[in-house]
Amino acid sequence: MSKHTLSILVENKHGVLARVAALISRRGFNIDSLAVGPTEHPEVSRMTIAVSVDEQPLEQITKQLNKLVNVIKIVELEPTQTVQRELLLVKVKADTLTRGQVLETVQLFRAKVVDVAPDAITIEATGNPEKLEAMLRVLEPFGVRELVQSGMVAIGRGSRSISDRTLRPVPVPPPHVQSGTPTVQAQPPQRHHPVPAPPPGRPVARQS
Repeated sequence: MSKHTLSILVENKHGVLARVAALISRRGFNIDSLAVGPTEHPEVSRMTIAVSVDEQPLEQITKQLNKLVNVIKIVELEPTQTVQRELLLVKVKADTLTRGQVLETVQLFRAKVVDVAPDAITIEATGNPEKLEAMLRVLEPFGVRELVQSGMVAIGRGSRSISDRTLRPVPVPPPHVQSGTPTVQAQPPQRHHPVPAPPPGRPVARQS
């Protein structure tokens, strides 16, 4: 099995996350990581799901997901064409003897210290999974007291967005409708045809 990252645009409604996760679970595949959050459109959420699955079963999953009413679009993100990040918070033992070495490790991996206690340091790090795993291997000899890690979030490189040409534009009414003042159409000028004069020598009959 190989790892795949799916980016899914869904409607921002209650229960959509549970339906998507349940569909993948019914197929017998384990979700390695899942992250969901808002997008540039308030009515749309974006789910980033990392799964380990073969190519053909993955195609079956995407077809089933596309049948869900609340799913708008599904894109598989290639690792070489995307920026992938995870967030890690780790609490490490650090006394007066080892505190300096722990701080050197923090600087080496471009992480930062977010909390300090007399016998422990809490470190925040962001990066791809390989970077975070490497940092944990270096910190393990000092003693890891607690660890929490978020799911992967990923976005494509370049200027293109997966939401391009996906959302329907809101129709804009004409200017006279927006302002609330009706437009009066100009009527064409009426032409008055002159009454022809009677021929000379014949009196005009008068009505009594």
